[in-house]
Amino acid sequence: YAYSPSGVYHAPPAGAGWAGAVEYIKTLPITPSPEVFGMHDNADISKDMKGTHQLFDSILLTLARVGGGGGGGKTSDETLQDVCEEILSKLPAQFDLPDARARHPVCYEESMNTVLIQELIRFNRLTEVVRESLRNIQKAIKGLVVMSAELEAVSGAVLVGKVPELWASRSYPTMKPLGSYVNDLVARLAYLTRWLDSGTPRVFWISGFYFTQSFLTGALQNYARK
Repeated sequence: YAYSPSGVYHAPPAGAGWAGAVEYIKTLPITPSPEVFGMHDNADISKDMKGTHQLFDSILLTLARVGGGGGGGKTSDETLQDVCEEILSKLPAQFDLPDARARHPVCYEESMNTVLIQELIRFNRLTEVVRESLRNIQKAIKGLVVMSAELEAVSGAVLVGKVPELWASRSYPTMKPLGSYVNDLVARLAYLTRWLDSGTPRVFWISGFYFTQSFLTGALQNYARK
C-alpha cells in the first residue's frame, strides 16, 4: 500500500518481519519530501524561503546597535535620527481627499475616478503610519516621549534596513529592503499625484497600485458600460 503518489513511501512487504522493516526504513530519503505530509512539492519552496528569512533575521540581530566610541563614528541614535529625517523629507504631504473627490467625482461613465479615490485613501493611511512612527522615534531619541515596544521594533528594523512590521501591516505586499521600499513608495505617490493633477492616464502602472484588483474591476466596468 503506497502512502504517497510517487510510491516512495509505502507499507513494507507482507511477511518482511522486523529485519525487512528496518531495511526498508534505511532506504527512505534522509530529507522527507512534502508528499509524505500530504503537501505539494512547492511546499519545499515556502519552507526554504522561510528558513532563509529566519537565518538572515538572526544574523541581523547579532549586529552591534551601538556605534561611536574612539573611532568618532555616529552612534545608533544619530544614525537613526538621520535615516528618519531622510525618509520624512522624501514623503509628500497627505492627499487632500475632499479636493480629489471634487476634481474626480464618482460617475457611472468613469470608474477610474473611484479607483483613484480608493488608492488615495489607502496610501494616506500608509503614509500616516510611516510619518507618525518616524516622528515619534525622533521625539523618543530626544526624550520627549517614551520609547514603546512598538517604536523600538520600528527603530530596530530601520537600523538594519528592513521594512518595519508596523508599516508592512498597512502596506501593499513587498519584499524590498527599506531603501528600495521608500523609493518605490515615493514613486507610487508621484504617479498618483500626476493622475490627480493631469487626469486619467492613457497608460497605467499596474504594479504601482496598492490594490490592483480594484483597478481591474474598474477597467472591466468601463468596458462594459461603453
